[in-house]
Amino acid sequence: MKIELLDSTLRDGAQSQGISFSVEDKLDLTRTLDDFGVSYIEGGNPASNPKDEAYFTAMLGVELKNSKLVAFGSTCRKGAAPEKDNALKAILDTGVEYVSIFGKSWDMHVTKILETTLEENLRMITDTVRFFVAHEKHVFFDAEHFFDGYKHDRDYSLKTIEAAANAGAELVVLCDTNGGAFPDEITAAVKDAVQVLQGKARLGIHCHNDCGLAVANSIAAVAAGAEHIQGTFVGIGERCGNTELSTIIGDMQLKKGHELVPEQNLRKLTDTAYHIAEVCNLTLPDSMPYVGHNAFTHKGGMHADGVIKVRESFEHCDPAKIGNRRSFVLSELAGRSALLEKIRAFGITLDKDSVVATRVINKLKELENKGYVFEGADGSFELMVLREMGSFKPFFSVADYRIIGSQTDGANAPASAMVKVRVGDRYEITADEGHGPVNAIDKALRKALEMFYPVVSRMSLADYKVRVIDADASTAAVTRVLIQSTDGKNTWTTVGASEDIISASMTALVDSIEYMLYKKDVYNYMS
Repeated sequence: MKIELLDSTLRDGAQSQGISFSVEDKLDLTRTLDDFGVSYIEGGNPASNPKDEAYFTAMLGVELKNSKLVAFGSTCRKGAAPEKDNALKAILDTGVEYVSIFGKSWDMHVTKILETTLEENLRMITDTVRFFVAHEKHVFFDAEHFFDGYKHDRDYSLKTIEAAANAGAELVVLCDTNGGAFPDEITAAVKDAVQVLQGKARLGIHCHNDCGLAVANSIAAVAAGAEHIQGTFVGIGERCGNTELSTIIGDMQLKKGHELVPEQNLRKLTDTAYHIAEVCNLTLPDSMPYVGHNAFTHKGGMHADGVIKVRESFEHCDPAKIGNRRSFVLSELAGRSALLEKIRAFGITLDKDSVVATRVINKLKELENKGYVFEGADGSFELMVLREMGSFKPFFSVADYRIIGSQTDGANAPASAMVKVRVGDRYEITADEGHGPVNAIDKALRKALEMFYPVVSRMSLADYKVRVIDADASTAAVTRVLIQSTDGKNTWTTVGASEDIISASMTALVDSIEYMLYKKDVYNYMS
């Protein structure tokens, strides 16, 4: 069965707190969604703000490969004809073929929010739909608050969608605008709507996630007769967000066999989600279904061992089908098989029962007992493995370092650092200033090493995270530091742990530089 998708990232998604799209952002997202193959892209409300107006102007004459562009707006005002409504004229001026018009389906909203009569609301719906049909537009009617209206006055809510269909709307979308409905309520209401429409219009579903049920409710609606799903690709939207289309695509196409996007595009699901998140300036939850970093990550030893032997034992689908990948978490909970699988990804093969494998596992447990965690610190983990194998020769050593603080208040107060490094039989002493002691020592260390390894000048800190492991120990608590470094093209993460935050930071910094030099020297990864 073919299921239409309408992505409202540009309209409903823009209503999320902290989201602000430029016109270029909206054009980028449009290209991305079109390339992925969603049926419809809701571009925004051209009457609501200059940015949406500018977006539709930029889209004039642009031909999309797979998607249809939709302009959004409301029914005409009470007591007024559509022909006199400038907001509706703005939609016509976009030149788009598809329009999505929302109208009230909850009698309480009609009488207390619009402050008009139930009959006038039906007139507004009917006249607005007819207005756009007369201008040869494909009209979608969004029945706002349909499910709340259905619970309060079933007959009136159904009259609103019947009025839209009779006026020529080719798609009627039932909206759980408050996000408070449950799947059984969705099922009952959708079945009633199917009976009322009697094939006059296709039926769609638009859910919000205020009860955490947007995906489940959308699936229930399809089972009851809907053939069109609205949402946003990564679930952003008003309050708790909208139906997460990346999850719907996995559930409905991968699991249920419905066609939502071109089959060959399923492998782009994960990359598309992360690109959209990047444009939105969001970090996707690691636990996000299908596309999250942890969606196919295994930590427990039994889980990891099982999935290596038989994928289906602990994975509900093949991650490669949606462009994700399996990974194993490095910890004392991981079994030997999982750790060796992770090590194999570095191009290192160890026999399961070898002395070296045992040494690596014991070292991992020893370091974790001291506060180290290698989840997300592959740089330090690979170096640790190489050291236990006897395959790593340090490029330098830190002979001494000192920090001179400042009396200025603030976490990033000015600080100075002096570092003495040894490379072979040569020493170099360098000092530098920075915003805080860690920044100062990072700059001084790299400056000293540039005398021997000029490539170090290309690397910099991309992220710095600190966590106190045992807060009850007060000032004697172990501090864990995670450092992400980059050379502008590659990124890698290292870890350090100590009762002294500067010492923990120095350990992570040294590992970071050693890792870069090792990769460049041995594999030429960073050239």
